Amino acid sequence: MKRLFQRAALAGLILGALPTLANAADTLRAVTAFPTNLAFAQSFLGFVDEVNKRGEGVVQIDYIGGPEAIPQNQQIDALRRGVVDMQYGPSSFYLGRMPEADAWVGATVTPMEARKNGGFEVMQQAFRDKLGVELIGHIEGGVQFHIYLIDEPKRDANGKVDFSDLQIRSQPIYRAFFEDLGAIPISVNVPDVYTGLERKTFDGAGCPIIGIKDLNWDRFLRYRIDPGFFSTDLGITVNPKAWQALSPESRALIEEVAVEWEQRSFDNFQAEIEATDKLVREEGMTVITLDDEQAAEFLDAAYDSAWARMKEAGTPHYDALREAYYDR
Repeated sequence: MKRLFQRAALAGLILGALPTLANAADTLRAVTAFPTNLAFAQSFLGFVDEVNKRGEGVVQIDYIGGPEAIPQNQQIDALRRGVVDMQYGPSSFYLGRMPEADAWVGATVTPMEARKNGGFEVMQQAFRDKLGVELIGHIEGGVQFHIYLIDEPKRDANGKVDFSDLQIRSQPIYRAFFEDLGAIPISVNVPDVYTGLERKTFDGAGCPIIGIKDLNWDRFLRYRIDPGFFSTDLGITVNPKAWQALSPESRALIEEVAVEWEQRSFDNFQAEIEATDKLVREEGMTVITLDDEQAAEFLDAAYDSAWARMKEAGTPHYDALREAYYDR
């Protein structure tokens, strides 16, 4: 991702920022849900760099680390309590507390479109009400997930891919979808997936197209099912008290960069998706494209599972979010 974001090394970010931080009027301490070397964390650090460059003498973001600093499942509460001031990560980590996260998972519009049609404002209110934090940006939109398999899947008498009884590493956002396909969702922690694939203890995994090489899972996952489904749900959130304590100039600058980064990160990742797709094909990955009929059934099952889950969980924002984020 260095070629994509062209950012300084992490050591340079931290050490080089120290004199500036000392002179800044406002500072925010930030943490990410991902290890620093992963593409999504690198994009967020590009956002940090941009704020710090344009906010010199006004506002600075002090990046303190990823899950090694604060475990993923503790970060949003640490943010709400003011242990840190800014957090970046998936909203779907908090589905149990904020079912509205599925609006991003099941989105078929870009974050930029949702800014214009009012969907982002509805999500801001959901973040305030359910998590007690302030949402300022939805970045890395438009990165879809795929089903990847170790071995070539079976096909039925009509030539359709048969997902029945395949054990696929899952996560909550697509468990119901995999079950609808007839697959068996398997819960495996990310650090253990590599070994599980190596030993063939399950048949495949759901994964964003960007993450497949970052995690080195492509060494074992040699078949990809197209089309992609869902969308990334990565938000930048801040502690409300810390946010209000900033000067109006600081808040305006951060919001301005967040809006710009929604478009910039979208464009960057579309280019990275194209490059990753080309590379994995060159390295021997077989892409199986479902025919029109099966692809339509596949996508309907995916998106219906996300929106049905939100509706069943109960939220007064369901109609507004579906209108803003879903146009299939």
